[in-house]
This record gives sequence, C-alpha cells and structure tokens, in this order.
Amino acid sequence: MPKKKTALTIEERLQQALVPAEEQPYEVPENWVWVRLGEVVDILNGDRGKNYPAKSTLSKEGIPFISATNLCDNIVVEDDLLCMSEEQYNKLSAGKLRRNDIVLCIRGSLGKHGKFTFEKGAIASSLVIVRSKDRDVLTDDYVMQYLDVPLFYDEIKKYDNGTAQPNLAAKNLELFLLPLPPLSEQQRIVERIEELFAKLDEAKERLQEVAESFAVRKAAILHKAFTGELTKQWRRENGVSDESWEECTLKELSSVIGDGLHGTPVYSENGDYYFINGNNFDDSFIAIKESTKRVSIEEYKKYAVNLNDNTVLLSINGTLGKTAFYNGEPVILGKSACYINVGEKLDKRFLKEMFHTNAFINYANQKATGSTIKNLGLKAIREYLVPLPFLPEQHEIVRLIDDLLARERKAQQTAEQALASIDLMKKSILARVFRGELGTNKASEASALELLRQVLAEN
Repeated sequence: MPKKKTALTIEERLQQALVPAEEQPYEVPENWVWVRLGEVVDILNGDRGKNYPAKSTLSKEGIPFISATNLCDNIVVEDDLLCMSEEQYNKLSAGKLRRNDIVLCIRGSLGKHGKFTFEKGAIASSLVIVRSKDRDVLTDDYVMQYLDVPLFYDEIKKYDNGTAQPNLAAKNLELFLLPLPPLSEQQRIVERIEELFAKLDEAKERLQEVAESFAVRKAAILHKAFTGELTKQWRRENGVSDESWEECTLKELSSVIGDGLHGTPVYSENGDYYFINGNNFDDSFIAIKESTKRVSIEEYKKYAVNLNDNTVLLSINGTLGKTAFYNGEPVILGKSACYINVGEKLDKRFLKEMFHTNAFINYANQKATGSTIKNLGLKAIREYLVPLPFLPEQHEIVRLIDDLLARERKAQQTAEQALASIDLMKKSILARVFRGELGTNKASEASALELLRQVLAEN
C-alpha cells in the first residue's frame, strides 16, 4: 500500500507561506514578512453550476447579486443593483457574501473591487470573494488598500492568462505577493492613508469645481460682453454713450445667409475637395478629419457657394451652435452647415462669439424643429436680433473675451494638471506605505511572523 503523506508541521507550512528572499520585490521593515496572498486570505469563487441565476430571473428587490458593474470607487454601489430571491440564494453552493467581504473582479475589468456592506448577497462568476482568514492577523481595510497599490497591479499583469478578455484564475491570485506588517501597524497604515487621502480628496473636489465650471464662467463672460457690461468702462473712457447699441436682424447685417447641399454629392476617394458639415466646425477652424469625405473638382464646381474672408460658419442641424471661420479650405458644405457673409457693420469675430452665448443657444433650441435631431431653419437665423455696438466697441469686446477666456482656460488647464498630480500622489503614497516608508512602523512591535504562525496554526 502507498504510504500516506505526512502532514506538514507548522514550521514547514510557515516556510511554504513565506516568499523567498530572491522573489521579494523590495525590502520591508524587519518586523514585516512577505507572504503569498492565499496564505492569509480565502479566495472564493461564485457558484458556476446549474443553480447560477440567469439575469432574466433577477429583479430590483431581494438579496443583492453583485456583478462588476456594481463596483465603483472601492465600494459596492446600489445603482443598477439586481437581486435574487431567497429561494435562489439558498440553492447556491458557493459565492455567498457576508457583510464586509471584499469583492474582486477577475474577468474583464481585472482588479476592480469593493467592500460589500449589505447583510448577505452573492457574486457573479466574473468575481471572487476575498476574505481574511483571521481578522486579528490581517484586517479587511489593509487588504482593501493593498488592492490599490502598484504592486498588486504588477501581479495582475504577471498572472493575467486571458486571450479574448483579461482573466485571472483564483489559484493564481493566491500566489500574489503581500507585505504583511504587525496588526497594529496595519491599523496605523490604514488611518494614515485615510488621513492623507481625505486631504487630497478635499483639494481634488475644489480643483474639480474649477475644471468643471469653465463653461459656467465662459457663459458669464459672454453674457457681460453682449449686454454691454464688459465694456462699460471702455465707453466712458472713449466718450461712447450707453445708448449707442442697437438691435439689428442678422439679415440686415449680412450680404448672404445660406446653407449647404441638401443631399449627397458623388464622393471621390482621391478628390482634392472635402464635403463638410457642422461636425467639422471647431470654434474658429474647419477641422478636416481622416473620415471627411472627398469630392472631385467637378462636384466642387457644381455645389460650391460664395465663401470668403468675411464668412462665419454655423452648425444648424444636430448639434446647434458650433462655429468656424472660412480660411480658404477646399470645401463644399452639407445641409448642417450654414454660412453667413457679414457686412461692413459687423465684425465676424464678434458674431462668432455671439453664437456661443446662452441667449443665442436658447433661441436656436426654441426655434429648431425636430425632436431627436434638431434643425434650425435659415429664416430663424436671418430674424435673430443681434445686440450691436459700433465697430470699435465690437473690436474691444472681442479683445476682452479673448483675454478673459485665455485666463480661464489657463486656470482650467492648471486645475486639470493638479488633478492628475493628485492621482499620482495617491499612487506614490500607497507605494511608500507598503514599503513601510511613511514613518508609522514601530520596530519594537512583535514581528508579523508570529501573526502568520498563528493563522497557520488555526487553519
């Protein structure tokens, strides 16, 4: 008869759990140890058998059934949460959740994770449950922080065996490397991270307000510009009356207002001319894209309209209000492109900025026809009343708008750069924390080796 395998002693299991020095990615404090993740946590798959509930059988009420879509910002969110019945839950042979379990995605969005805060639930097959074997040895909060560190994502890259989509096997997840500090140090680490991240999140919130409020600040600037408030001081200094502004229809201020071809030209793959629409307008420029269709010179001659240095282009179908200037590009216009050739009383830059005001956008939406795809007719454009100062004041308004918006864009860019740096700072903090470099470790505390010995003895 074959001999029965002799059970490993605690010391033999301890050596098996520890990561050999040559495999350790970096040094940690002396009272820390490197271990395999599977030695200190249980990694539990969901039920993949016949009792796995079909999505069509789930509802909005019952016991939460968690999928990757419910994981956001390290928590299990309730948005779009589907639930199973008590009967379905009782039939499951695996994947049942307890409060404070960690849920981790191992298929598709690898590494996405969150803490489960409901009383009970179950996981989809693309997830696993990560559960500390002994919370007196390894805290859930420390594990949660570990799942955000660069080391963890390095391990994911190492063990990802997916082809059509990223995939991790639970058995490989057990091999991941984890720096294990003493229990008290784990608690201090979590507290320190939360303290630092709270300050960073507060700064991030303020920066996001700056970055996201650019449109609001731009609208305020344009409102002041086209109600005369922005140049009130300029008028005083130049002896211009506040009553000098008048209202004129756009038709009165333009030599022609028209649109492009209401149809499809014959395309030519090697043509030298482009068929453009409102989606090619990029504020002051016509954006010729790789996908922009080309036409031959014959088609160009057939459909070309009178565009010149005084032309302002406006999108009037789909997305209303996009603008551009004509700068000699070899183009013909489609039906969503309106062209306005301004007269001598109107600065084209002044008109372009006016098209970006809430006053015009609201007017355009009110006058537009169509429910899903908006269309602004030429009649409504011709009838729009333009608040009109004399040309010198128009020039000053454009100058001030350019100057103020340049400052606002700089503030927005600075805020966006600072936001990116905050995310980098968080990653840096996490990397340092899991190296024992934040000054929280106490060398006098008993080594985590004893913790590991304890968990092995109890399991």
